[in-house]
Amino acid sequence: MTTTQHVLDYAFNQRAILAGAMIGFLNGYLGGYVVLRRAALFAGELSHTLFPGIALGALLAGLNPLSALVGATVMALVVGLGAQGMASGSRLDHNTTLAILATAAFGGGLLVLRHLGLYVRLEDYLFGNILGLSDFDLWFTFGVGLLTMVALLAWQRPLLLFLFSRDVASTQGVSVVRMDFLLAALLVLTMITSLQAVGAILTLGLLVAPAATLYLFLESPRGILWGGGLIGAVVSVGAVFLSNWWNVQTGATIVLLLGGIFVAAYVVSPQYGLLGQLRRRLRPRHGGV
Repeated sequence: MTTTQHVLDYAFNQRAILAGAMIGFLNGYLGGYVVLRRAALFAGELSHTLFPGIALGALLAGLNPLSALVGATVMALVVGLGAQGMASGSRLDHNTTLAILATAAFGGGLLVLRHLGLYVRLEDYLFGNILGLSDFDLWFTFGVGLLTMVALLAWQRPLLLFLFSRDVASTQGVSVVRMDFLLAALLVLTMITSLQAVGAILTLGLLVAPAATLYLFLESPRGILWGGGLIGAVVSVGAVFLSNWWNVQTGATIVLLLGGIFVAAYVVSPQYGLLGQLRRRLRPRHGGV
């Protein structure tokens, strides 16, 4: 078994640990907004736009990390913000418009990659390879992650008002349409930073699981946001070590650990978990027949 010091001796592991801490915290924090808004379906559809974005980048500049990141960014922004715009101007909701546009883009991506013959080189982009990050990838992750966190903190109050009541937010002078676009844009940026860590397929688990776990225990929105960030960072860094020790994929390890923690929380949560429900059913009822 590889020792902890042996893991830290390698530069690629050092980059993976730093990236995992940033990516995990950012996803866990932003995931709080997704869970509180009950928008996991929207986020899931949005994550599907990363794949055709990779195909677009490969078509224009060949398949490489930079073209994949640029292509995924452009495609996710176009589809995500386009779906928001179509929904705001019609009777359709954003989940419906995004589902149509995302699946259409996904189909287009499949056709492009089949034409280019690049299926076999896609694994790192679909399932992630955080151990393969370059110095450029690390700086890109920190730059985009810092920009996203600054935006989230700057607009925290209007975003929270928007999440809990669109009507109250409007009366307080908050533009709900603008908040819709802002949240979609920040989701895209966060998913882009996660692309090489957990890939386009697994990114939704890293985004949603930390906050969903805390949602079973906490009532405080800020507690869910910051606690989700902490869980995401700790689990992501821990997964780097575990994947080295066990010789398994890091991205899959991250989402598997988060899934296991969520299931455990669902079992033991005193208010919303299985044990809590069982305890209430078995509790003696006084004054009833």
